[in-house]
Amino acid sequence: MSRWCRGLPFWLHDIPGIVYRTDNEPFKEQMQRFTSKIVNMMKAERLYASQGGPIILSQIENEYKMVEGAFHEKGDAYVRWAAAMAVGLQTGVPWVMCKQDDAPDPVINTCNGMRCGETFAGPNSPNKPALWTENWTSFYQAYGEKEYIRTPEDIAFHVALFIAKKGSYVNYYMYHGGTNFGRTGSAFVTTSYYDQAPIDEYGFTRQPKWGHLKDLHAAIKLCSNALLSKNQTTLPLSQLQQAYVYGDYDSGECAAFLVNSHSRDANVVFHNVSYFLPHSSISILPDCKTVAFITSKVSAQHDTRSMIPSEKFNSEGRWEEYKEAVPNFDNTSLRANLLLEHMNTTKDVSDYLWYTVRFLHDSPNPQAQLNVKSAGHVLRAFVNGNFVGAAHGSHSNPSFSLDNTVTLTKGMNYISLLSEMVGLPDNGPYMERKVAGLRRVKIRDKDLRSYSWGYQVGWVGEKLGIYSDVGSRKVQWNKFGSSANQTQPLTWYKTEFDAPTGNDPLALNLGSMGKGQAWVNGQSIGRYWVSFHTPKGQPSQTWYNVPRSFLKPSGNLLILIEEEIGNPLWISLDRVVRTRACAQVSDSHLPPVSSWVVEKQRRDGKKYRQGCRKTVPYVQLSCRPGNSISKILFASYGTPFGNCQSYAQGSCHASNSKTIVEQDCLGKRSCSISVTSKRFGDPCPGLPKTLVVDAQCK
Repeated sequence: MSRWCRGLPFWLHDIPGIVYRTDNEPFKEQMQRFTSKIVNMMKAERLYASQGGPIILSQIENEYKMVEGAFHEKGDAYVRWAAAMAVGLQTGVPWVMCKQDDAPDPVINTCNGMRCGETFAGPNSPNKPALWTENWTSFYQAYGEKEYIRTPEDIAFHVALFIAKKGSYVNYYMYHGGTNFGRTGSAFVTTSYYDQAPIDEYGFTRQPKWGHLKDLHAAIKLCSNALLSKNQTTLPLSQLQQAYVYGDYDSGECAAFLVNSHSRDANVVFHNVSYFLPHSSISILPDCKTVAFITSKVSAQHDTRSMIPSEKFNSEGRWEEYKEAVPNFDNTSLRANLLLEHMNTTKDVSDYLWYTVRFLHDSPNPQAQLNVKSAGHVLRAFVNGNFVGAAHGSHSNPSFSLDNTVTLTKGMNYISLLSEMVGLPDNGPYMERKVAGLRRVKIRDKDLRSYSWGYQVGWVGEKLGIYSDVGSRKVQWNKFGSSANQTQPLTWYKTEFDAPTGNDPLALNLGSMGKGQAWVNGQSIGRYWVSFHTPKGQPSQTWYNVPRSFLKPSGNLLILIEEEIGNPLWISLDRVVRTRACAQVSDSHLPPVSSWVVEKQRRDGKKYRQGCRKTVPYVQLSCRPGNSISKILFASYGTPFGNCQSYAQGSCHASNSKTIVEQDCLGKRSCSISVTSKRFGDPCPGLPKTLVVDAQCK
């Protein structure tokens, strides 16, 4: 299921008798209606390859095998129905089912994951190709959880292995990161989505991941004739090393993948030639003789993305505030003698549902224990209008409890409990049965579940749309800090700003805030939850994307609803810039893949690759379009310490390093410097040497 609004509109939930994603007539009717509509839209624009368009594959369902068992025989029936329904739409291109080993013919079963060269059993029919439909370039980030970083070396290894094992197609998920604007993110998923992809959330190439994969793709393309026209053979080179060979070695049209799956380096012999294979690597030989690319050797540059404050909102006079009222039982209109389920009550029109109840307290002891059990996601508790505590769950465990000692007054008391969702559930069987919100409320061991409860969906500010220009005029805003109780949560903040000059991407730094949502000119830039830290004690997300398309030249309206206690005076609007380019290449690296050329032509007219026109490795640097290399911050040829994150000169250093790099690079958008003693001299004969260059782009 999608991590965008969970992939299914909430109104499906209210169709009588519906059961999602199984052999259920109400669901199948809506499924066929939706799929047919999308296919017809694509056909109308002539987007399928069969019509001359760019769409070469269509997908029906997604990773259904993970939930199929829960539906027993109806799961298998649904798979067969979905496949037949899709094929019947006659797109003229193949249909696929991801991670569905028993996908019925002619639908192609495909692999999703990070290591499909190792985990994929292969197509379930000999007339189907091996397809990798989701190669996860990192993983989506959930609030409060550890960030997953996948290295370019690991991605390259598994792509090369999949191709070596007769893989026909690899699709990256995601190749371009993005933003979950508004309330589109699913349960506990951050607003920033796959920012670690080869192209990040802001449209910058994330180096060296992007560059290393570009080199990988170029190396595989060099092998294309052999891959497409020749049979594959596998040759064992050692216990954990093997060669996957396409074509005929003697004919000249031959490609080989030398795989070292061991955690140690190895020397192997292939066709009477010795090759050094670094640990956990694949060496690609487009001519079965010369290594063009090694998955573990990164020559691509490293980039540094920086956030530069452009607009600071640190003046109290710029801000106004509006306190969201805490409702009590008396001013609610929706009533029930039970605790209503959150999602079925809000119908996804808001993240928020107020549960309110009143009761008499006749004990002389004002202290009482409030106990609330919730199925998720967040709870804020108020007694007689005063904030008394909060609690929340997590992505891995949405349910939680709140236990707080509260002070009651003699007579009638009011409890107001704000239940909050942080996105809808996005996976699992029987999604229509999933629940959220309060499950039990006790005060002084008195169970209040069967009391009369009053409900309010959302906030007053939401209903009035005070996050927009027109809606903001419907309430009386007060001066910043003028509220009597500054420790009471639920505050709306408002300010204005002019659009920064230039065309750099922009991000709102909300590091001083807690949890809430932000709008720019009435458009939500997403939920924020800065206070929910990762295991390393850092915010899960601090910067929030503000597309320039949301802005006008001046008078832009910024509205936030802060659910906790934040300080808007520390908010800033930052320019997102790529200011530095660094590369680290040793003399053991290979020449650039781009230097391979096609020079020979056989009698039948087909060309094959002669080899590489460059014989030494190069440091290659580039700035983004419109920028150039303005300064060389560091350059050392020899034995520099560290890497592009932290470096220093070593005991061996060519004193002319910086001068040579400046000559080759200053004032240019891109440059190449050969990593060879012929260029720099040899400061330490007999030792392996590396060139590290750190350049500033401006």
